[in-house]
Amino acid sequence: MKLYLIILSFLCMQISFAQDDSKVSTSKIWSLQDCIDYALKNNITVKEASLNTNISEVDYSKAKSAKLPNLFGNASQNFSSGNTIDPITSDFVTDQINSTNVGINSSITLFQGNQLNNQIKQNKLLLEKSILQEEVEKNNIVLNLLETYLQTLYSKESIVIAENNLSASEQEVLRAKSRLDAGSIALNDYTEAQSQAASNKYNVITAKNNYQQYIIQLKQLLELPPTEDLEIETINENMDLINIELDKTAIYNNALNQLPEIGVSMLNIAANEKELDIAKGAYLPTLSLAGSIGSGYTSIKEANFSDQFDFNFNQKIGLSLSIPIFNRNQTNAAVKTATINIEKAQLQKQSTEKDIYRKVETAYQNALSSQEQVIASEASNEAAKESYKLAQKRYELGALSTTDLVISQNTFTNTQQTYLQAKYLNILYHQLLQFYQGNDIKL
Repeated sequence: MKLYLIILSFLCMQISFAQDDSKVSTSKIWSLQDCIDYALKNNITVKEASLNTNISEVDYSKAKSAKLPNLFGNASQNFSSGNTIDPITSDFVTDQINSTNVGINSSITLFQGNQLNNQIKQNKLLLEKSILQEEVEKNNIVLNLLETYLQTLYSKESIVIAENNLSASEQEVLRAKSRLDAGSIALNDYTEAQSQAASNKYNVITAKNNYQQYIIQLKQLLELPPTEDLEIETINENMDLINIELDKTAIYNNALNQLPEIGVSMLNIAANEKELDIAKGAYLPTLSLAGSIGSGYTSIKEANFSDQFDFNFNQKIGLSLSIPIFNRNQTNAAVKTATINIEKAQLQKQSTEKDIYRKVETAYQNALSSQEQVIASEASNEAAKESYKLAQKRYELGALSTTDLVISQNTFTNTQQTYLQAKYLNILYHQLLQFYQGNDIKL
């Protein structure tokens, strides 16, 4: 019976380990859309932008509340002796006094040069600006992810190229050793083959390191811990990217209508214009309404505490008008500063439009160039591939030197890297053009 239980326990443990191994082996493969969705929820920069929006919401609510009346309660207990004035009766007395005061007071601003209304409007504009600025930060993260993701895929494919070259060069070392032993080549031909194999091994190590560096960058954008593995999904090789249907003017106009940077600039101008209205409001008078109720008790009166609170009960209400006459040119300075800030905001809008045009035109020209480079580099790569195959056959027959074979392999490697670079640059710039038109990025 004990032996049976031991065997059963052992089998359960094996099944458990097998399930754990299965979980490890089926780790998630991240697509670009997975990365984007995750980063928009977890990236620190995006979270900070969201918190700035929350602050703007609080400021907007605070500005609206400034039009409401305030309400304060107060209470005091005083002891005095000697020559003094009774705070309740206002009589001059020399006795020791024990007095109590309680009250409630409130005030409301009826007019303040329309500053309160303009402040509310300005804070609403700033809230809308913060919302758009949050979209700007999200877009920046998306573009950073797109570029880093494609760079990671490029470096991943570079590893395959480097490993294939290493495998080929190792086979060539074996052939060279056989030919050296047979006396058909000199020692320097064999050592050159060894040198090429060592160089290709170094290239494999470099390619793997580059890939890991881009993986680190992706983890940083995703806010993933260093201990978590990250594997990304390859893209669709059948993507049709050898065409551009729109001209750059149409793309630029779409970008101006779609990108939130323009909205941020326009709202910044409007907010500064409201700041000018607020500053001008300081030239006008301020009208306020205030009122209070209260009562008190003093020890010099013979009436008890409750009776005194009854007949000492008082109410006050009044209007106050404050007219600005001279405030050491503070209002004039505020008006001038607000006017200058409007001009600066207008220049910032022009700069933003200029920057968008530069990005669109650069992406457009690079897309045109890269799609031509893809066609040219693909043809060059196929030619170099066939040339390298022919060189390998000639080398096997002893009709080609090791030096010429190494040159042929390096030429093929360079054309592979050139084609790979052109392919991913072509994808990048086409996706950027799609993004500038307000379309989703899809790989």
